[in-house]
Formats: sequence, structure tokens, C-alpha cells
Amino acid sequence: MSNDEKRPLGKIALQRKAVSAKDPPSGMSSPANDELEALRALSEQHGVPGIDLTQVAILLEHLDVVPREVSESHRILPVLVRGDRIFLAMSDPGDKRVIDELEFVTGKKVYPYIAVPTTITRTIAAAYEAKTAGEMYFLGPRVPEETLKQLGLHAPTEKQAATAPRADRAKPPSIPPEPPRPVVDEAMERAGEEAEVSTTDFGNMSSEISSVAALPDDLRIRAGQAAAAMTAGEGKLVLIVDDEADIRKMLKRLLTDKGYRVIEADRGLLALRLVKEHMPDLIVLDAMLPELHGFDIARRIKGSGKYGNIPIVMISAVYRGWRIAEDLKQSYGIEEYIEKPFRLADVVAAINRAFAAKANAAKGSTPKAAERDPEAISAEAEQALNDGIAAYKAGNLEKAIEQLRRGVQIDPLSYRLHFHLALLYGKKGMVYEGIQELERAVDLNPKHFPALKNIAVLYEKAGFKHKAVEMWERCVHGAPDEATRASIKEHLVKLL
Repeated sequence: MSNDEKRPLGKIALQRKAVSAKDPPSGMSSPANDELEALRALSEQHGVPGIDLTQVAILLEHLDVVPREVSESHRILPVLVRGDRIFLAMSDPGDKRVIDELEFVTGKKVYPYIAVPTTITRTIAAAYEAKTAGEMYFLGPRVPEETLKQLGLHAPTEKQAATAPRADRAKPPSIPPEPPRPVVDEAMERAGEEAEVSTTDFGNMSSEISSVAALPDDLRIRAGQAAAAMTAGEGKLVLIVDDEADIRKMLKRLLTDKGYRVIEADRGLLALRLVKEHMPDLIVLDAMLPELHGFDIARRIKGSGKYGNIPIVMISAVYRGWRIAEDLKQSYGIEEYIEKPFRLADVVAAINRAFAAKANAAKGSTPKAAERDPEAISAEAEQALNDGIAAYKAGNLEKAIEQLRRGVQIDPLSYRLHFHLALLYGKKGMVYEGIQELERAVDLNPKHFPALKNIAVLYEKAGFKHKAVEMWERCVHGAPDEATRASIKEHLVKLL
């Protein structure tokens, strides 16, 4: 954590001259006139964009994704739901567990924004009360006139604007409102505009797009150690993924005694690497893992033509009940779900059922589908990549994105597909989608300089200053030459 992140809000606000030294802010509150400066301070402190809830217009049906009691207890508020995205105002955007659980329950990607805590508390109460009263919109007291005109609403009266935020009735807008605009420094905005998303990396693709080159030394070493420790024999290969060594040891002994070969991983990125290198027959996967959530690993594997037929038995000590198990099976495609603490007999039974289900599925499919060579799918994914590049060069951006999305569905563990899809998203102005794809590309190939550079650019554009600095610092170490390294250092000085 940097020194800036450790500083209390009051000191940051003083340095920004949001308040005078004689009148520091009380706790986390801020007068209405200082809302913007308070948000700037909070954004700097937490490293995420801020949102001014006094200027928002919220379609109240979007509150359905978060029950009121959850919203009040965690001080979170969905300000916009669009497609597979939720834009979430939070008093504590560092609460990763809340974000993970909301993404799991809704199946949508959550983008957090920091809000002034006193304002979000007041807004939550007003918005949910308005929804209960049958209103259609919640309006902050200082909603811009342009927003009101777009929604076909009237501006608040002076009395309304001087009091609590209000709600209003109106027909749904014909054009959905744009995602909330981050509150960022002008210097950050300028920095984001200075760097363009490059497309110079198109072309000259290798014939094996699934290969992951330039792995970090520790991951390469650990992958080799895991392979060396793989139990011998002729039985089916089971990958155990759990960050608790005692559980891995217990399951390894159990499965080895049953005639299975076993390979282990203690974190998400290593697990994905082992899936690519060894194609296990089954995966026993813990839900809560370092680096990557177990749900994310399951989604990547099950969304793949190449790896999607690998059965997954998921275990978790956090999510409980038959409803969770059914949701996981339907939304993530896992075959079996076991709650911790578990009995060893339950694990064996779940593995047996998963293998039986796979065998039955193979019998019910055509011989061509059942016996399809996994490596042939890599060729299909490569063709999707080449078709996407050709469409881009021909000026058809939509078709290019469609082809690369198809490639990612076929092989979600290909960093080249994620990287080039991210570049196309960046060209189209889809910043958050570009960030997501670049994160996955960097996960798979942490030393790929073009991916590091472009994710730094997009983080700046989205207003994530601290995250952008982190990625630019990684770019310094991965720069291909001294001139590029010097240019990045100069940019970092401006950013800091």
C-alpha cells in the first residue's frame, strides 16, 4: 500500500485545499458545496473513480439487483444496470467480497465507484423509499438539466434542491443513460488522452495461439514442480486446486488410493497453466482462491470448446444450500458441488457421478463430437483470430469483435485472443470491456509488454490512477528497449 493510500481523508482534503486547516472535515462527511472535492480526495485515497450522488438520475428498477437490507448494511447502491454490467456506488470499494458475491448472484460484472459515505447513506434511504412509493426515477438534488431533458423530466424546484434528494415519475427513456462519469483529476484525463491504444501488434501470429510465452519465473518453476510431483500410474488425472495444503494432502492421498493420478495447484493462475499443459480428466476446485476466484476459473474452463468437457467438482466453505449448488451448475456448468467441511465419501461419490455423467454425455453425442481432437480446436480458434484481424483491416470493427469473441469461446486460455479483443474494445471506446480482456491476457502472459502498456492506458482512461501507475511500473521492467523505458518513466513522473 502506498503512502497516499494510508493517509486519512482529512489530510488529503487539506492538501487539495478542499477545506481550510482551521476547519478540517469531521469524520467522512462533507458539506454539499465540497462534495466534488471530497470525492476527489476519496478517489485518490482508494484508487477508484468517484461518483457524485447528488447529480445522478437512477432508474429505480435497477435497484432490484440489490435488496434494500443488503444495500443499507454494506452501503452500496446500483446506479446503473446495463446488459451484463452493474455500476455500483460504494462507501468501501475495497470490499472485494461484496463485489464477488454480487457478481456471483447476478452473473454480471460489477464496476465500483467511491461515494461520500454520508451521501450514499442518505441516497440509499431516499431511493428505496421512492421505489416503494411506486416512483420510476430517483433524482439527486443537483441533476444536470441535460440529463433531465434526456429523461423527459422536470428540473427540481429550489425547495426540492435545497432539501433531500427526490424521485420523479416519467416514462422510461428511449435512450438508456450513459454509465456514471468518474470524478477524476484533469491531469489524469489528459494523461489518458496522450496514450493511444496501439494496433501495431496485429499480424505475424504464431501457429499455436494457445501457447503462453514468457511466463514469470516463479509460475514456470511452480508448474514444473507440480508436474514433477504428479503421482504415477495409468489412472485418470485429477487436478486438485485448493490453497489449503492440508486439504490438498488429504484429497491427494484419497484419490491416489483409488487409482487416480493427481496433480496439485494452490492458486488460480497455476491451475489454469496446469489445465493447458496437462488436460486433466477432472478438476476438484475450491471456490475461494488467491489471484482468481474459483467461479472465474470455472467460467473460463466451461466456456471453452477446448476444455469445456472437463468435469468440475467445486468445494466451498462460504456458499451453502441447494440453491447455490443449482445456480453453480446452471450458470457455471460445474457437475458437482460440495460444502466444507465434507466427508471423504462425499468427495468420492461426487467424482464418480461426474465421470459417469461425462461418459453418458459422450455416448449420447455423435462419434465426431465425442472423439474430436482437442488440438483441432486450437486451429479453429486461430482461424477466428485471423478472420478477426482481416475484418479489422477491412474496416469492419463489429465483425472483427464478433470473430474474436468466437475465438475466446473456443479457447479462453489464449492470451493472444484476449489481447487483440481488448484492442478492438479500446478502439470502440468500450473501456471496461477492454480492461477485462487485458486483465485476462496479463493473467496468462504477465510479461507481454503490449498488454501491460494498453491496460495501463485504459486504466487511466477509466480514472483508476493507482492501478494505472502499478501497470506503468510493470511496463518499465518489461520495456523492450531503453528509449521506451525512459518514455514510460517520464510519463510516470507526470502521473505522480
